[in-house]
Amino acid sequence: MTKLHIPDDPNLVEVPVYGLEPGMFVAELDRPWLETPFAMQGFVVQDEADIDYVAKHCSYVYVDPYRKVGSIGLLRRKNSEPVKDKVSVRAEFSRAKVEFQSATVAMEKVFNQIQLNKRVDVEAMHMVISPLIDSVFRNREALAALVRMKNKGEYLFHHSLSTSVWAAVLGRHLGLDRTALEQLALGASIMDVGMAEVPDRVVAKSGPLTPQETAEVQQHVKHSLRIVQASENVSNKVLNLIACHHERHDGSGYPQGLKGAEIPPLARIAALVDSYDAMITERPHARARSSFEAIQELSDQKDQSFQASLVEHFVQTVGMFPTGAVVELNSGEVGVVVEQNPTRRLRPKVVLILNEHKQRLPKLKLIDLAANAEGHGRPPGRWIAAELGVGAHGIKPDDYFL
Repeated sequence: MTKLHIPDDPNLVEVPVYGLEPGMFVAELDRPWLETPFAMQGFVVQDEADIDYVAKHCSYVYVDPYRKVGSIGLLRRKNSEPVKDKVSVRAEFSRAKVEFQSATVAMEKVFNQIQLNKRVDVEAMHMVISPLIDSVFRNREALAALVRMKNKGEYLFHHSLSTSVWAAVLGRHLGLDRTALEQLALGASIMDVGMAEVPDRVVAKSGPLTPQETAEVQQHVKHSLRIVQASENVSNKVLNLIACHHERHDGSGYPQGLKGAEIPPLARIAALVDSYDAMITERPHARARSSFEAIQELSDQKDQSFQASLVEHFVQTVGMFPTGAVVELNSGEVGVVVEQNPTRRLRPKVVLILNEHKQRLPKLKLIDLAANAEGHGRPPGRWIAAELGVGAHGIKPDDYFL
């Protein structure tokens, strides 16, 4: 029988599912984690019900005989409790803002260095990313909101930093551990360094690219791999992410035309968040779309460009109207989304700033659109009619998280 998945760790022991016993630590499956409803991390088998559940999705698993019971989180199934944040959005926002500003300055220096000597300082990149991952572990929404609010400057390094954050946020939602998150965020931050070798006339072109120009852009994957491989201490998982972040679920991507399970799981995450951030960013050849429009487009590409379950997880992560978005309600009032409702993604919590006549309210008002919904004898309440651009009506969203 051809193995669907062979782990890197030679110490892991292959065990048929019904050879599992309570207390065993399952470190790997017989297939990529993203093809199952499990969290993307190991789990301790608790009881016979866990074994039966694993059997629905796997024939065999790989057990780590050296891991002790309770060393990390348990198996997480569909519709179970999501990964919980340690602090509130408001509590994390100020700290995340400092970390993000520092990361922006550091990332610019790294990319300037790449332009000069075509090498990536991997250690410097780890120092950029580590505080951001710390922030994501404390609260996933705060840093994601900052990314949406940021002033866009030079596209390449801002996009690289943003994509790294989105990847970490989604990876955290999926249950990746610290090591996997660092690999994912590092790979996402450097996967486009090869764009520095694509001619400026192509990168800055505002109109459609010719077939020749498209081929030049696609060469950035090869350039990125060459630049990163020249550095030391880069894992194969990071290199595979870089090599495959433009592959697509249906085989329509490049450079190899891989499809489905042939694409490494971390590369699937990177591909999705890379596309999302590009959609919501102003570029020479495309206007910035609202997050709502971008999410709709990603949803339309389920099981085409992107794995359907991964798109669904991303929507759960950022919401249809993400934290930090300026929105207009059906009443005409305008406010800022300040917190998501995990079970009601169309109905987050909003701070109202303008009344229906677009005049400043004398006092800010926090409303929970989920609690305001129709039902149980209540008449139709408020809902979000449209997402507005950052800075609409002179509103600075970050003022409402302090």
